[in-house]
Amino acid sequence: MARIAVIGAGMGALAAAARLAVAGHRVAVYERTDTYGGALRRFERDGFSFDTGPGLLPLPAVYRDLFVKTGKEPLEACVELVQVDPSSRHVFADGTAVSLPNASRAGVVTALDEALGAGAGERWGDFLVRAREAWDRTRRPLLEEPLWPNWQVLAEREPYPAVPHRRLLRTRRAGTLAEVGAWELRDPRLTALLEGYALAQGLDPRTTPASAAVLPYMEHAFGTWYVRGGLRELARAVYERCVARRVEFHFGAGVTAVREKDGRACGIELTDGTVAEADFVVAGVAPGALDGLTAGRGVRADGEVPPQPAAASRLTVLLALRGARPEGTAHRTVVHAPDREAELAALFGSAAPDAQPTVTVLRPGDPRSAPEGHEAVSLTTVVPARPDGPYDALAERVIAAAERAVPGLRDRLLWREVLTPADIAEATGAEGGAVPVPALAAAGGRLLHPSNGTRVPGLFAVGGWAHPGGGLPHAGMSGALVAGLIVEGPEFRGSQ
Repeated sequence: MARIAVIGAGMGALAAAARLAVAGHRVAVYERTDTYGGALRRFERDGFSFDTGPGLLPLPAVYRDLFVKTGKEPLEACVELVQVDPSSRHVFADGTAVSLPNASRAGVVTALDEALGAGAGERWGDFLVRAREAWDRTRRPLLEEPLWPNWQVLAEREPYPAVPHRRLLRTRRAGTLAEVGAWELRDPRLTALLEGYALAQGLDPRTTPASAAVLPYMEHAFGTWYVRGGLRELARAVYERCVARRVEFHFGAGVTAVREKDGRACGIELTDGTVAEADFVVAGVAPGALDGLTAGRGVRADGEVPPQPAAASRLTVLLALRGARPEGTAHRTVVHAPDREAELAALFGSAAPDAQPTVTVLRPGDPRSAPEGHEAVSLTTVVPARPDGPYDALAERVIAAAERAVPGLRDRLLWREVLTPADIAEATGAEGGAVPVPALAAAGGRLLHPSNGTRVPGLFAVGGWAHPGGGLPHAGMSGALVAGLIVEGPEFRGSQ
C-alpha cells in the first residue's frame, strides 16, 4: 500500500483519488479552497441556484465507468441524469432558428433541411460521417491512452479526411475548422454552428485544426446530459465516493512545494510549514503552478509537446427571472454573433472590443434551481483570460443577445449576478481564470497537453491542464490514466 498525496480537489484529481483508493492505496487530498469540485461550483441566492462552471455533461460513460470501477452503486444511483432534448437550439444572425434533437443524426439532418433549406442537412450529415472518421482515428490516443512518446505522429497527421471534389479528379484536405465550414458546409449558418464548438472552448476556428470536428461529433453521437440539481451534484457524488473509499480530505490546505529525495517525489510541503510524506504525488494544478511547486523543474521534459496558445476564460451572467419557464423551452440556446469577423477580432485580436458575442443560454427548468413560479437562467460567453476587463459593459451586451432567446427578459428580471475570470481564478487557481481546452490532434501539437507522467519520478499531473486536456469527460479520463500509471506502472496502456 502506497501513500499518495493529491494536490487539488478538481474533478480529475477526485477521479484519480477514488480509483487509487479502491486499488488499496492510502490517499490524501490537499485543497487550498474550502470545497471540492474545481470549476464545478454553485451560486445560491434567494432560493435560486446556478451552476457556475459547466452546465451540461457530454460523454457520461466516463463517469459511469468511474462509478462502476470504484463501488457497487452505479452513477445513476448517485445522481439523476437527464438527456436534454432538444440538444440545443440555435439562433443565427439572420434570425433563422433551428432546434437539434439529441443523439439523432437523422433527426438533425431533417431539422436542418426544414430550417435552413434543402441540402443543408445532407451537408451537415456528410460532415458528421467525416468527423466520425477523425474520432475513430484519435479516440484512443487522445482520451484512453497515456500520451504517446512519439506524440509527433499526432501532431503532424491531420485525422480529418480529405474530401473529393465533384467534377474534379482530386481531393482537398481542410487544415482548419474554418476551412471545413467554407469548403464543405457552404452556408454561413452551418459554419456558425460548426465554429460555435470551437468558440465554446475558447479556440479560434481560423487556426483550430480540422480535427476539432470531433467536438460536434461527440455531442451528436453520445448525447447531451444534465444532472438534476445541477452539475455540482456530479462533483458531490464523486466526492462522496472518495469519502466512502476512505480518501482523506484536507481543505484550506495550500501546497507550497513538492518535496524530493534522491531525485524522486517524496511528499508535499503545506503553507503552514508542515510536511506530508508520500510515495507518489498527484498534482491537479496548471503547469505554471506545478513549475512553482517543483523549483522550476515543471512537467515538461525536453522534446515534449510545445507550449499551448493562451487559453481563454468565461464571463457568466446569472439571471433570476420572475415567472416560470414556458413549456417546450429548450434547455440550451446558442445565440450566434451577428458579425463573425468582429467577434473573432475582439476575442483573438486587438480590435472591436465592443463586438456582440456568441452567447449560450441555459434554461434548465429544474424545480431545484428556482422558487416555484420563477426561473434561473445562465448566460455564458468566451472572453480573454484576464481578471480585469470591461465586464459590466460586456454583461449588458450578453443580456441583449439573450433577449433573442428569452422574450421579455428584462421585464422579468429580478436581479443578476456577473461572474468574471477573476471568479474562475479564485475557484480553480488558473492564471487569469483560464479554462483548459480538450486535446486535439494536428496543428503541430500545440493543442496537445503535457503527459501525465512528469520528469520528476513519482510525480504525476492530472486534470484539465494535463493529457487529455480540458472538459469534464477529459478530466475523468485523466484521473483514470494517472491511476493506471501508478497502479500498473509505465507499461500501462489505457483502458481496453
